[in-house]
Amino acid sequence: MADLIYGTGGVWFLIGAALVFFMQCGFAMVETGFTRAKNAGNIIMKNLMDFCIGTVVFSLIGFGLMMSEDYVAGVIGIPNLNMFTDWANFDWNNFVFQLVFCATAATIVSGAMAERTKFSTYCIYSAVISLVVYPIEAGWVWNSQGWLCQLGYIDFAGSTVIHMVGGVSALIGAAMLGARIGKYGKNGKVNAIPGHSITLGALGVFILWFGWYGFNGAAAADGAFLGQIFLTTTVAPAVATVTTMIFTWIKNGKPDVSMCLNASLAGLVGITAGCADLDAIGAAIVGLVSGTLIVIAVEFVDIKLKIDDPVGAFSVHGVNGLWGGLAVGLFATGKGQNGITGLFYGGGFDQLGIQALGLAAILGWTIVCMSIVFFVLKKTVGLRVTKEEEMKGLDVTEHGLVSAYADFMPIGVGTASLDETFDVEGNVPVTQAVPVQLAGNYDVATDGVKITKIDILLKQSKLEALKEEMDKLGITGMTVSQVLGCGAQKGKAEYYRGVAVESNLLPKMKVEIVVCKVPVKAVVDAAVKALYTGHIGDGKIFIYNVEDVVKVRTGETGYDAMQDVE
Repeated sequence: MADLIYGTGGVWFLIGAALVFFMQCGFAMVETGFTRAKNAGNIIMKNLMDFCIGTVVFSLIGFGLMMSEDYVAGVIGIPNLNMFTDWANFDWNNFVFQLVFCATAATIVSGAMAERTKFSTYCIYSAVISLVVYPIEAGWVWNSQGWLCQLGYIDFAGSTVIHMVGGVSALIGAAMLGARIGKYGKNGKVNAIPGHSITLGALGVFILWFGWYGFNGAAAADGAFLGQIFLTTTVAPAVATVTTMIFTWIKNGKPDVSMCLNASLAGLVGITAGCADLDAIGAAIVGLVSGTLIVIAVEFVDIKLKIDDPVGAFSVHGVNGLWGGLAVGLFATGKGQNGITGLFYGGGFDQLGIQALGLAAILGWTIVCMSIVFFVLKKTVGLRVTKEEEMKGLDVTEHGLVSAYADFMPIGVGTASLDETFDVEGNVPVTQAVPVQLAGNYDVATDGVKITKIDILLKQSKLEALKEEMDKLGITGMTVSQVLGCGAQKGKAEYYRGVAVESNLLPKMKVEIVVCKVPVKAVVDAAVKALYTGHIGDGKIFIYNVEDVVKVRTGETGYDAMQDVE
């Protein structure tokens, strides 16, 4: 690689590094599009800090652990800080190239832990994986003195070193973190939580695919292999995407857009290890398997394991990174850049065995290290935001950003604080925390004739609890709205670029319920039970008489219109 780094190929080498850096934008767009708008700013911030924090710690320690010439027993380098002590002779090109790869490994985890992770905790995780976890295992493969490199293990551009490590870390983090609120019902039912912008997700995928030509091609030794790498990097994701389209079309009756976007990335991950050693047939087979694996893996993790991975990070990167590492031992032609031959091209089981050993070692290292990291973080600073913060969204609770889409906020919202409760001294009576106001006669008759409307204003975080209490009463029909307003509470100033912006409008949920057979008092009591915390801001309940109800489909009125029986 030295001729490439310091010779005429050095320019392309650094261009490739720049393309890999641009992939941070792709990851940010994919994760943002596949999650909800209230967390968009938080996701952008995490992707930004992955690279910035990674640069600091990789410069200080990580690069030395990975690529130091003082390499101990083929396992770990001794950081010599040459970047700061021997600037004239420092390997600048290789440092930049390895840095952008390190940032990629860290970023993969962001999507799996999206929408409920403490930002401070995520920053600590990002520092640890870039400081120690990634550099050590990457050194085994990419440092010429590393023990896996000495054995002949091949991972040309990081299917296993980067993507499998990131994907497995994502699974461990998501499992320890727990699912997002509302993702899984008490009866085990899986609820879909769609992302807010499939357009952003698609943009991210196209950016990643574009950047992948640098990801796979930057280390090509000459132009001939560069062309081969570009070809395999095109064929595999294309075949994977077509495979997933057909698979989901047959399975679900319609082709799945988001799954096809995942498939493109799965094919890219799968070909990354063998992009310089496989031919077009091998790349097509890698894509065919990746396109099948992504659907199976996403549904298995989501439905069977019940691990909430909003963007499918483990399925895309972990599963297909593993597959990509094995594919080298199966389909390497012997005519590629590394000159190795896989099982199906007459090479026997030798290379496949080396690949399997390397995969086991990297997997073991990652599982042990990341389990310790997330366990320690969970027991100390904590992994997860509070339920109330999660319901409000991490943009405002973690960053004071009421919306990443400011032009689409209602007029007058500004950057209002969403701190909906204020601690008070002593115990607050239920009637003060959740006042009930009547409009007309509050008749609690249970004769099933009187029709009453109940409007409930509540904190966003209490919606699920209210729904559960209503279900117990047999009430399944309700109208839910997101509203803005203020009462005794007042908005608190937030700051944008150092300037205070004030507003007194706070976001709430409004639930409208109309009952006739269910006693009104039972509904009110159940609502108070669900909403009460003892803090001002728990909500309000309004009760109205309803003159009549008309069912549009049948023309029925009154009591009959309220019934669902055919």
